[in-house]
Amino acid sequence: MFKRTTLAFGGAALCSTLLVSGCANQMSQRNEHEERIERKLLEHSVQIDLGKPEVLQTPQRRVRIRELKDFEVTAFETTRHYDRYTPYQPWREVYEIPLGVVAVVAGVGANVVNVATFGSLPDSVTKDWVSYGFAGLNPFMNVQSNGRAEQNLAGIDEVQTDRRVEHDSTPWSERPVQVGTGRKTYDLETDANGVLRINLLDNPFAEQDLTHVTRLQLSVVDEETQTRASALLPVSPDLRGKLAEAHTLIFDDLEGDEIGQWVYRVKRLAELGLEDEASELEQSLIELTRNDPELQQDFLKSLRRDTGRLVADPGT
Repeated sequence: MFKRTTLAFGGAALCSTLLVSGCANQMSQRNEHEERIERKLLEHSVQIDLGKPEVLQTPQRRVRIRELKDFEVTAFETTRHYDRYTPYQPWREVYEIPLGVVAVVAGVGANVVNVATFGSLPDSVTKDWVSYGFAGLNPFMNVQSNGRAEQNLAGIDEVQTDRRVEHDSTPWSERPVQVGTGRKTYDLETDANGVLRINLLDNPFAEQDLTHVTRLQLSVVDEETQTRASALLPVSPDLRGKLAEAHTLIFDDLEGDEIGQWVYRVKRLAELGLEDEASELEQSLIELTRNDPELQQDFLKSLRRDTGRLVADPGT
């Protein structure tokens, strides 16, 4: 009894499967085309350009850092093939069977006329009407319908169309750089153009005695790929001997000094060969005296007389 029931159930399931699979009205295959690009990283490096001269002779230096990548670029043309079909819905037979009868009769009549007129009628009349009619008469199949069509992926064809190597160079933009000065290491950051501005007279270097620091060690690391790069920037002995005095000239209290001391500071920085620092201090003093035009003019006259510097007009 158990065997009989099992066999009956299995036979019913098999018939149902065959019936359902036979209900789908297969339609023409649809193809979908697209281009696909694959980029494979071949080489990754970071380039640190320390600038010129090779030995640091002034407190300020602009270091340019770039990230270099080589990619293997492969282009593919991909074609996806989809099998399309109209799923079966039994209630549609209510109107498809009568329409099928009409379509078959009309199709047969059209074929008779087509023979009489020596094939003047299009296939959409002579063939499609007949196909539509027989599909409508079949109680286990609906007629084709693009609006109700469903699809399954049947296969993928992929053809390689191109392969090349691309070189990519981008600034190390707003990313960390470690600068070592012997025993200490400072974490700095580049600007949007990948430029690191080093000023030994400014923080954080101003807090350290650099007299015995013979070189700066710059290092960067890409956390994602662990790509590393480093460079050494020697510091000249002459510069190391000037830093302490220059720091005092620039950062000691300005407001407590007389005009003569201001002029001396600017003049002395220029004598040390630190022209950029002298100009920056000069502009700072002009800004400091902006609210006192008389004091400002006295400072500018003394500066011209004692140093011969061509001072810019503070009003411009």
